[in-house]
Amino acid sequence: MPGLSVLIPVYNCDVRALVQALVSQAAAWPGPVELLCFDDASEEPFRKLNREVAALPRVRYHELPHNLGRSAIRNRLAAEAVHPWLLLLDNNVRITSPEFLARYAAALLQVPVIVGGSVYSETPPADVRQHLRWHYGRTREARPATERQQAPYAQFNLKNVLISAAVFRQFPLDETLTQYGHEDTKLGWELHQHAVPVYHMNNPVEHAALEPAEVFLQKSQAAVYNLLQLYQAHGLGAETKLLATGLRLRRLGLAGVALRALRQAEPWLTRKAQQANPSLRSFDLLKLLWLLQAWEPNSENKKPA
Repeated sequence: MPGLSVLIPVYNCDVRALVQALVSQAAAWPGPVELLCFDDASEEPFRKLNREVAALPRVRYHELPHNLGRSAIRNRLAAEAVHPWLLLLDNNVRITSPEFLARYAAALLQVPVIVGGSVYSETPPADVRQHLRWHYGRTREARPATERQQAPYAQFNLKNVLISAAVFRQFPLDETLTQYGHEDTKLGWELHQHAVPVYHMNNPVEHAALEPAEVFLQKSQAAVYNLLQLYQAHGLGAETKLLATGLRLRRLGLAGVALRALRQAEPWLTRKAQQANPSLRSFDLLKLLWLLQAWEPNSENKKPA
């Protein structure tokens, strides 16, 4: 049975429980297993906690002196992996099933890319500031495999993916995307373009560490800029709801009108997105605002070239 390299990019997150859970299941994989935990220049309190995993069997823990970023750290992990299968996991997830690795092992030979999916707690977090991230995850991200398989390359996410090392190294993540978001979306587009089969199964991890709304909004704005950068550089993403709306407004000559209206409404939209029962419609309109601002000539908020 081919070996497995579990790749966990660590950044300002306590990964001890995650790594321990994976170590305890390693025997369920019918072949050699290694866990690579590379810290991407986290703050010292997190490094102090996570150094404990270096003593666990099968674990290779390494601290990088400088932050590489979301794409480069995953490419670095893949380059260091020794086994032909890679399990890519975010560092803020929780293993919910004692059969997590066994389920992946059973599905191994079907296709070169297997997406396990993600779930969120059924109860909202006690901290109201985390409700936007929780509600968005429950509504937009946590979908059963049958639904995801209908559009297997859409919104491709590396939060929980088993992938052939050869395929990942053939299509490394785009390191020019230095901000948050859409580096894995581009990988999904490349897999689609080259007809690499992708199989979705129900083997989820739980997204456990939820950002406060203000942090999630900042990350989402960076992701909008990355999406526009991918469109401008490669023509990718025109089918996404956000870019399709922006392109339609520009085509109709209404982008300026929409931008002025959204700028005026921005404080209200931000409050609606951050309330205890967050409005995802308001959140979507904020993303449209950020997109139109970045597109506007001479805009102070313009990020992509």
